[in-house]
Amino acid sequence: MILRDVTLIDGGETRRGAIRYDPDAGTIAEVGDPARSEADEPVVSLPDRTVTPGLVDAHVHFSLSGEASVGTVVGASDAELALIEARNARKTLEAGVTAVRAMGARDVDPTLKRAIDRGDVPGPRMVATGRSITITGGHGHHLGREIDGPADARKAVREQVKRGADFVKFMTTGGVTTPGTDPDRVALTDEELAALVDEAHRRGVHAATHVHGAEGAKAAARAGVDTIEHGTFLDGEAIDLLLEHDVTLVPTLSAPYHIVRNLDAATEESGAQTRAIYERHIESFRAAVDAGVRIAGGTDAGTPFNAHGANAAEVAFMADYGMTPPEALRAMTETAAAAVGLEGSGTLEPGTHADLLVIDGDPTEDLIRLNDPEAVIKGGEVVAGSLPDPE
Repeated sequence: MILRDVTLIDGGETRRGAIRYDPDAGTIAEVGDPARSEADEPVVSLPDRTVTPGLVDAHVHFSLSGEASVGTVVGASDAELALIEARNARKTLEAGVTAVRAMGARDVDPTLKRAIDRGDVPGPRMVATGRSITITGGHGHHLGREIDGPADARKAVREQVKRGADFVKFMTTGGVTTPGTDPDRVALTDEELAALVDEAHRRGVHAATHVHGAEGAKAAARAGVDTIEHGTFLDGEAIDLLLEHDVTLVPTLSAPYHIVRNLDAATEESGAQTRAIYERHIESFRAAVDAGVRIAGGTDAGTPFNAHGANAAEVAFMADYGMTPPEALRAMTETAAAAVGLEGSGTLEPGTHADLLVIDGDPTEDLIRLNDPEAVIKGGEVVAGSLPDPE
């Protein structure tokens, strides 16, 4: 299949040309100006259209669906959670997100990943974890694995990997959506952090951590974490440590945005905490961008009022608050894929997955166009929208 007469955007760079992909192999074969089509090879002309890699969301929660309180799903059975996750995965794929890092809910995410890989249910490519690791009574304890002490921390990592986790997520600070926890306070001890990161790397998986406060970011960076999620209150020292230790920031700007615009429906605690941190979060993100911290796009989709399928808004938020549109798009394609270990995603390079978006017009001139792709292609198959008939 050849898509010609298109604008190609890859890695923040734009050029005119064509792209050839093999629907049977599901991979990109040639990019730029492919030679004349082979006999019987379909060719589609797409003037005034742009082809980008499928979006890569580095932070989603398929077990959640934007409820005002996480507590509404705590009593769900694993079977119920699996059905919820399958529905949200389909919505995400059809919106143009062809790969995600799923951030855990009991042990359902690895099961969903295997089902998608088998073709049993539609969804994006996944890097998945099991239960988020937290202190006893800490942020996310409802669906997580509570620990006490470094030995228990190592055991928790081993449990997640045994159950199929591709990475480990843990909660360095409190959070907005868990009553009784403080987003600005460090929850884990230095010894627990060191044990979590060391054991994750020993098991060959990366370590991601939820962090709001600056002291938590500093402690996590010193421990050698791979990605910091949120980074709401970063100060200059924290940003320097992210740079020194080559830590990627996943800012999840969508999460507080949706809560502050739904304060009447939010829980009292999450509403109050989000009002207090919203502007500071934007300042923190802008400072990290200005300093050159590596940014990977992630939405925190599933958190209060943060619906699956609206993921592309994160690209616009990143552009609004410090990145250029091409930089923001790259953050939620190539950079996100590399940061979370989704090899072959987020790029238009030959030999990679034929995961593509066909957009009407140039999305870097109007990022809202990403919200409504004309066609979503995963592995060479159109999974949402449509392409014109071949010539």
